[in-house]
Amino acid sequence: MLSLTQYYKLHMFYHGGVITLAAEERLAWLLDRLKTHGSVTLADAAGELEVSQMTIRRDLQDLEGTGDARRVRGGAVWTGATSFTGRERANSDEKNRIAAKLLPYVPATGLVAFDSSTTIYRLATLLTRARGLTVVTNSIQTLEALRGKPGIDGMLTGGVFDENSTSLVGPVATASIRRLSFQSFFCSASAVHETMGCSEGTLEEADVKRAMSESAAQTLLGANIAKFGSRSAAQSVEWPQVSVLATELDPHDDTLAGYRRLVPTVV
Repeated sequence: MLSLTQYYKLHMFYHGGVITLAAEERLAWLLDRLKTHGSVTLADAAGELEVSQMTIRRDLQDLEGTGDARRVRGGAVWTGATSFTGRERANSDEKNRIAAKLLPYVPATGLVAFDSSTTIYRLATLLTRARGLTVVTNSIQTLEALRGKPGIDGMLTGGVFDENSTSLVGPVATASIRRLSFQSFFCSASAVHETMGCSEGTLEEADVKRAMSESAAQTLLGANIAKFGSRSAAQSVEWPQVSVLATELDPHDDTLAGYRRLVPTVV
């Protein structure tokens, strides 16, 4: 098996790049951090590697060029396969704050949909009891988080298991979703953009989220601000479908000014 450093050297060889030993070590470190945590910030990487943020920005640009990362505000996110555990650990505090903001919007009864994101998985872990709530999800981990909670029944969509996203996708998943009518759909996104709306790394994952949103009376979006201002491969949820937007920021933060014009409720 190739090491991360060897892997990157092969990438650079086929892309005609020239790389120094110092750059090689930085890029190996960045690849490892991205794969393990799902994201990296300019400030953290510059501090750990004792170089300028401008140097890290150039390194991340190289990794974006080889398809291993996507640059976002203040850093980059991993675009390759990441384990659920690795994604769940990334930005843990921010996800907890977002999940806590969404919690009051989960009804005690009825039918709701949860996507397969680790942010909404956190929301599932916060649920304590209900009086007859059914949660439909395409995430096996989220279903496990709901197991044994009083008054809550978990239901899987069915579908093909996607190794990269560890979610159920495909025509069986979307067909089962479209037969249902949800009170609310709780979701996150790989990328959030003022013009494009929400987007995902694969068409299959985007299709599932689009089907859930179109089958729901309202869509509630919870996303880390690091994902804002970027686009991923396939559009999923559009802004007219989003009723509530939750981030880790204060809802009056200037960063959210453009989004407050798009969404009825920002929390």
